[in-house]
Formats: sequence, structure tokens, C-alpha cells
Amino acid sequence: MWNRFLLIVVVVPLAIILVTLAVANRAIVGVTVDPFNPENPALTWHMPLFIWLLLALAVGVIAGSLATWWRQGRYRRIARERQQEVQRLREAAQRQAGAGPVLPKPGV
Repeated sequence: MWNRFLLIVVVVPLAIILVTLAVANRAIVGVTVDPFNPENPALTWHMPLFIWLLLALAVGVIAGSLATWWRQGRYRRIARERQQEVQRLREAAQRQAGAGPVLPKPGV
């Protein structure tokens, strides 16, 4: 139910906006990475504007994802350490249960 709501409320309008931008911005735009000589053909790329917009969006999503992953590394490490501690305690309890005397079950 939640996935369907998210699809209808977020993804569909976002897709409509992206398609509209792509159709409206089909003009060829040059982007140069040489600010001192903008006419340098070796450092200028010409593509439709909507491709530049989608590339900027993709780079932003990837950069945000990497930043979030990097910031949460501490919490993942703590979770791994706790999981290893739980596993170590389970193994110790199993070894101890197998080594000690077996007590009879209480009768009814």
C-alpha cells in the first residue's frame, strides 16, 4: 500500500516533470571547462540542455548517496561489532552447555 502511494504521489509527477523538461529543452548547449578560453573546442561539449539537466541530477543523487553512506559508516561498524559479540556469546553458551553436567528436567 505504501509503495503504491509513493509511486503515485512522488514518482509519477517527477516523471511527468522530467519528460516535460526534456521536450522543452532540446536546444543544443555548449558547456566548457576552460573559463579563460571558452572557445577552446577541446574542452567544450555540445549536447541538448535536457541531457545536461539529467546528468546534473544523476551526479547530485550519486553524491548525496555517497555522502550518506560515508556518514553512516560509524553506525554500520557498531552494528557489525555488536553482531559479532552476539555470535561470540552464542558460541560460548553452546560450548558451556555441552561441557557442563546435564541436570534432570524437573518433574511434574
